Amino acid sequence: MVINGSFWIGAALGALGALVVLDPAIMPPEIGWRAAFVIGGVLGFIVLLLRRFVPESPRWLMTHGQPEEAARVVAGIEARVAAETGRPLPPVPPQKLRLRRDVRSWFGAGVRALLFQYRTRTILGVALMSAQAFCYNAVFFTYALILTRFYGIASARIGLFILPFTLGNFAGPLVLGRLFDTLGRRPMIVATYAVSGALMIVTGALFASGALDAVQQTAAWTVIFFVASAAASSAYLTVGESFPLEMRAIAIALFYAFGTAVGGVAGPTVFGLLIDTGSRVSILWGYVLGGALMLGAAGVAAKLGIAAERRPLEDIAPPLSSVGA
Repeated sequence: MVINGSFWIGAALGALGALVVLDPAIMPPEIGWRAAFVIGGVLGFIVLLLRRFVPESPRWLMTHGQPEEAARVVAGIEARVAAETGRPLPPVPPQKLRLRRDVRSWFGAGVRALLFQYRTRTILGVALMSAQAFCYNAVFFTYALILTRFYGIASARIGLFILPFTLGNFAGPLVLGRLFDTLGRRPMIVATYAVSGALMIVTGALFASGALDAVQQTAAWTVIFFVASAAASSAYLTVGESFPLEMRAIAIALFYAFGTAVGGVAGPTVFGLLIDTGSRVSILWGYVLGGALMLGAAGVAAKLGIAAERRPLEDIAPPLSSVGA
């Protein structure tokens, strides 16, 4: 969850960069916004280079017929941890799992598992991903418009208001993440989604009434998304660990794409139209919709959530390649 939430470190750096490239006193406006896009492309290229240094998942290697490479990766990790801690690793409880090595692609089998074998988990993943995508994209990608149109903040100063927002988003998983392993997945997912949804509706009502200035509005979103960021990260966590090993990447990709299509496209579109009305009350209904989606997702998690904490992935969902002993 912390790794997933580290996205917001990049968003914070982007907010700081915006203070430079969008300041007409530093860079001409017709160049500044183009510079922001260029920086994003450069960072994307750097990611491609960094990916070469990330070891492949030993489980993925095992299920794709490369047990020798999996053993080499695990041995390297164990040696590094033992050197860092100064003591040997504790013995691993004996486990045996037989896997087939004669299957080249798991995509078709994975999709069938999503639609039939793990249908309730698919419903859970769709609910969690769609709700958080709507809220995040609706609020985050339209907040600059709210600040400029309703609070009169100059575009060159937008980054100053986005920065605390991003830091709160990173702090959420950092502080709350461990509770998903101690208190449990289901109660924490339900709690973070429900609290985020309720606070979003309350903040929307305060915005509609004109009770908040720009600083107070930003502080409110920072607090809300401190909790909502943990909720959103738990959606990726849930999707990544609820299905067989061979389809974890496929599942995350499919759920992310669907959630973005539903929430990521609909959210900014709806809020853009509402902001264009110039009415705070109209925008309130957008916040109510987002809060209701989060509360609905909390209800789905309460009903369909999985107690996956401190359990091996193979215990949560047996690999598609597993065979009887």
